[in-house]
Amino acid sequence: MSGPAQATRAEVLNFSTHPTKGQRWKFSQLLEDESVRHRWEKVRKYFFLRESTYDMSNRCNIRCDGCYYFEGDKQFARENRKTEAWRTLMRQEKARGITYVVLAGAEPALVPELLRVCFEEMPLGSIATNGVKFIPKSVGYKIHISVWGNDETSRKIRRAKDLLVRQMDNYAGDERAVFVFTYTRENINEAQEVVELLASNDFKVTFNMFSSTLGYDGPLRHDDRSLLATRKSMLDLLRLYPQNVLFSPYSALAHTHTRGLHSLFKCPYPRMNPSTHIGLGRSFRQYRTDLNWDREVACCVPDTDCEDCRHYAAGSAVVTARLHGHAKDPEHFKAWLDYVDTYLAVWVMGYEKSENLQTKLVPPPGFELAPAW
Repeated sequence: MSGPAQATRAEVLNFSTHPTKGQRWKFSQLLEDESVRHRWEKVRKYFFLRESTYDMSNRCNIRCDGCYYFEGDKQFARENRKTEAWRTLMRQEKARGITYVVLAGAEPALVPELLRVCFEEMPLGSIATNGVKFIPKSVGYKIHISVWGNDETSRKIRRAKDLLVRQMDNYAGDERAVFVFTYTRENINEAQEVVELLASNDFKVTFNMFSSTLGYDGPLRHDDRSLLATRKSMLDLLRLYPQNVLFSPYSALAHTHTRGLHSLFKCPYPRMNPSTHIGLGRSFRQYRTDLNWDREVACCVPDTDCEDCRHYAAGSAVVTARLHGHAKDPEHFKAWLDYVDTYLAVWVMGYEKSENLQTKLVPPPGFELAPAW
């Protein structure tokens, strides 16, 4: 075959494998890259996860500015501390297809007997805790320990002295522990200090964004300047501590966009999603401490201002549910795979984060990168 004929054939093959601008890639074409295909096979094994959340206690041993739990009327629900009632609930949840539980509340560590029952019945899950009180190792869930800054900041906005020191003492060497640094408008410059300390003590850390509760307009709420500064901080720390920071460039961009997660991706939780046919609109429930739930307000972080929601827990469902929108080209698909890989490393025991596939900043589907980005 002559040279020109070979070139023509190569051009044809190249066109069929790599669509031009404006054409949509076939899913099989996205998987032709071996590293992408391996990552897809790794994450798809966990597509069986179906979550609901449960407030375990309406009491807390500290009180933080901007706490979502003490907004709205869920804080007034009566505690049901009967272990058999919780065991029955967990069995009912399994029967309707729930495979993963998120235990929160005010402070779930105050009711270890209820945590134990949940784990016995539903072995996949996580606990959101302030880390002041140790959760027994017999409860084998991921433990998300909230950090809102250095110890001086914790003393001011959480009324807790030496909080980070106590948290690290409680969970030293504990493979369940993931420290969740929540960026506010006021603590961005503290992030490196905190992450450096956690990394030097061999802890894993991920990032959250303070998302205002309804009506909150205090100093923790983000503005455009703090969103941009937070993104830079996240990316810097991901680069400096890749073995300890569970995050990706796309995670940083999605959670620090000037638009919230609902505006970018359309939240699938019942509170913002009227559909009861498929997905979270059908399966998700947010139980209060009296074991009742209200579909009208059900989301992973109730009483959050939805337009300001950039919460890491919300993103674990909101972004990962948008496979179809990200499977438009290799760049978006790799970014989405990194996001899912990050989410699983943060939320699932035994799952190890892989190296990020996408190092460039890719805008969410349908949006462009602003010049300042």
